[in-house]
Amino acid sequence: MGDRERNKKRLLELLQAAGTGNAHCADCGAADPDWASYKLGIFICLNCSGVHRNFPDISKIKSVRLDFWDDSTVEFMTHNGNLRGKAKYEARVPAFYYVPQANDCLVLKEQWIRAKYERQEFMADGKSISLPGTREGFLWKRGRDNAQFLRRKFVLLSKEGLLKYYTKEEEIVDWFNALRAARLQYLKTAFPEFPESELVPLITRKYLKQGFMEKTGPKQREPFKKRWFALDPQERRLLYYKNPLDAFEQGQVFLGSNEQGYGVYEDLPKGIRGNRWKAGLTIVTPERRFIFTCPSEKEQREWLESFQDVLSRPLTPLNLLSKMHSLSFVLSAKGRRQNRGLTGFSWEP
Repeated sequence: MGDRERNKKRLLELLQAAGTGNAHCADCGAADPDWASYKLGIFICLNCSGVHRNFPDISKIKSVRLDFWDDSTVEFMTHNGNLRGKAKYEARVPAFYYVPQANDCLVLKEQWIRAKYERQEFMADGKSISLPGTREGFLWKRGRDNAQFLRRKFVLLSKEGLLKYYTKEEEIVDWFNALRAARLQYLKTAFPEFPESELVPLITRKYLKQGFMEKTGPKQREPFKKRWFALDPQERRLLYYKNPLDAFEQGQVFLGSNEQGYGVYEDLPKGIRGNRWKAGLTIVTPERRFIFTCPSEKEQREWLESFQDVLSRPLTPLNLLSKMHSLSFVLSAKGRRQNRGLTGFSWEP
């Protein structure tokens, strides 16, 4: 059976052991995982452990600190661990596939975990996610726990002899990764001189900060207008929209580095007053100043810290190329609109 406290101590030592990867969740990377799958031999966080409990035939969960562990189970964990688990279950994850992080939504984590262990899509000899189906469409499937029939998308994979079906959440994640694959292919075409490893972070925007601010125009005499802002640290862009769910931004501000003369200040220039909000910010670029007001001092501090974070990062060659590509595209779009007599397009370098 083994000694309870001794085995608990051994597990805690395993969590910190160098070269094991056990100090972070095997699935989402969260620090200091307190749970483990003693069937897979991996250490995971509380959120991911909840997903693992949904397929007990594949993964069985225990608390590292609260549950009893016998000698043989601790020995199994010792001979496995997170790095070995990743080597087995993540042997061939496609470059475009989004690997969720600790603060991502549950649906991304759940489908990532199911793809790894339940469907085994990334094992060296596992099922491929890229094989085309010989037939696909919608069928009505009777539920496992009740007699209700639910509409599901089915895909017949002839080479595997497998009939796959998707729930709504699985379809969303599959679409998400399919779009990432298309985006990666576009980036490879647009920037053929850059390795894939540098392009992958640009596939999906992950904003450092989002929220409403008010902005004035380039002459700084125009009325302040409320806009939804999103700060993209990878492409060093502050995008702004009329509404949070708009498909296209009304404009964008490229943020260089402090060394290039870019800066941000916690105030409004002398003589300029906001409309409703008084907590101001000023972004200075080599070309002009951008003036914003925030709904509260708390929001002002958060935006200031986020801008300072981006401006303190050195520019990469890809940042400069990306800026030129975007400028060329936007100016071309602006010209087409003007030729058709359309107005309202805004881009701020």
